[in-house]
Amino acid sequence: MTSLTVSGRVAQVLSSYLSDVFGVMGNGNVHFLDAAEKLGLRFSPVRHEGAALAAADAYYRASGRLAAGTTTYGPGYTNALTALAEAVQAQIPVVLVTGDAPTSGARPWDVDQTAIAAGLGAATFTVTREAAGSITRQAVEYALTKRTAVVIAIPYDLAALEAAEEDLVEPQAPQVMDDVDGGLGQVARLLAGAKRPLVLAGRGAHLAGAGPELRELADRLGALTAGTALALNLLQGDGYLGVAGGFGTDTAAGLMAEADVVLVAGASLTPFTMRFGHLLGPDSTVIQIDTALQPTHPRVDTFVSADVKSAAGRLLRLLDDGVSVDARSEAWRAEAQKRLAEGPGHEAGSAETPDGRLDPRSLATALDAMLPERRTVVQDGGHFMGWAPMYWRIPRPQDLVMVGTAYQTIGLGLASAVGAARAVEDGRTLVLASGDGGFLMGLSDLESLIAAASSAVVVIYNDAAYGAEIHQYGSQGLTEKPMLIPEVDFSGVARALGASSAVIRSLADLAALQDWIDAGAKGTFVADCRITSSVRAPWMSEWMKAKQEAKAAVAG
Repeated sequence: MTSLTVSGRVAQVLSSYLSDVFGVMGNGNVHFLDAAEKLGLRFSPVRHEGAALAAADAYYRASGRLAAGTTTYGPGYTNALTALAEAVQAQIPVVLVTGDAPTSGARPWDVDQTAIAAGLGAATFTVTREAAGSITRQAVEYALTKRTAVVIAIPYDLAALEAAEEDLVEPQAPQVMDDVDGGLGQVARLLAGAKRPLVLAGRGAHLAGAGPELRELADRLGALTAGTALALNLLQGDGYLGVAGGFGTDTAAGLMAEADVVLVAGASLTPFTMRFGHLLGPDSTVIQIDTALQPTHPRVDTFVSADVKSAAGRLLRLLDDGVSVDARSEAWRAEAQKRLAEGPGHEAGSAETPDGRLDPRSLATALDAMLPERRTVVQDGGHFMGWAPMYWRIPRPQDLVMVGTAYQTIGLGLASAVGAARAVEDGRTLVLASGDGGFLMGLSDLESLIAAASSAVVVIYNDAAYGAEIHQYGSQGLTEKPMLIPEVDFSGVARALGASSAVIRSLADLAALQDWIDAGAKGTFVADCRITSSVRAPWMSEWMKAKQEAKAAVAG
């Protein structure tokens, strides 16, 4: 093996797993970046360390391929912690390569980075001269197998020293969990006997590639299907109800509540998916198949720990082997189709609002008709976050990258858009949906997105406020002064950084975006959309109602 520095060995091993690195150069990672450049890894610079890991995280979400973020030690590392916490909470395999204190001992400015990472739930793998390559490989395999973020730390005094020779075997493909016990026989009987079956798929089903098997299983059962926001359209077809939870329609939610047997495949059943306890009927039997070792929600009646794709295939074979399907379920889809056609969908929005600003619902509808069909949507956290999954067509599950929801954060949208833009260089247009508060948090990386994206549209839902707080707390009479943001001219900032842009005060103003799309949709267009704060998102209303009910239950 060619003589390499410790940093070079880390980069060499990483190059067998990934091709893209995002980050900010500093003392602690300059030798790593030099080695990565020589090995042909593509480095996409970002302007704040908080964007380094967020970009790598979104790269994986959009493509299913591993990427790395990199920072220097100390303040560079601590700047990346929110993105690290989000990746851990969202179970995203991603690698953070960072500098660390020298092996001789901490300097006055060093902090215990390993302890900090552990507090967030992330494991740290500190390389040595003797085993830089094997430790790096161990870290990456851990990230892929556990579906989590890891930190690879390079002590400052080792970074440029020659690494010891190592006999490294070629990386092995991660083993697919197939720990299916005898519980599948009972699952097959429950599903076959259902009168109103429902198959609900989550991101775990998408990552497992289980869409075809689950779709066939649903068709065999005459089941209705739905997906979480992270598995949109995975089971699209006859009987598809759309997204489950606060982003879905009331009509679809009503049908889900009537299901007698619910197969939950690769979904963790978060409060948002469960509509804060109101998604499923009290008498429904809930079956969960997941790679987790135990049920992730108290409503689960039957649990099987297994790879979803393998389990769905076995269920199909069990039905072939004589488990009869109740014929009464055949009418279930016909009834659902009729009610979906007759029932109300999402509110269309209005042409006029109390403050004269845009209704975000009518804006979202107009944008959906205008944006290129081949699109990948990145969505930051915030009050506005339901408009994309509710009103925009999402071609594939991986084409909706929702960041911040796992850790309940805002401000990662621009950084995530950088990573997604690098991941989808196949003629797709990257569309970022952000609020003005979150956009300001990550503003420095608008320049990074402009540099990275071949085609990107940035939609800023600009209500001159932190909208979630306005609706949640301003409505209770708390002072709104800290919740307000001065009206920022994002269009002017975007032009200064080299993007095309326009302020959108009416739907007619979207003509500027249409002209840019008609001209080839090249580069980045920033649409500074001035929306009203008078429209409350349905998911926010459900959240507020759930909190009130919980308070009343405690008081009672």
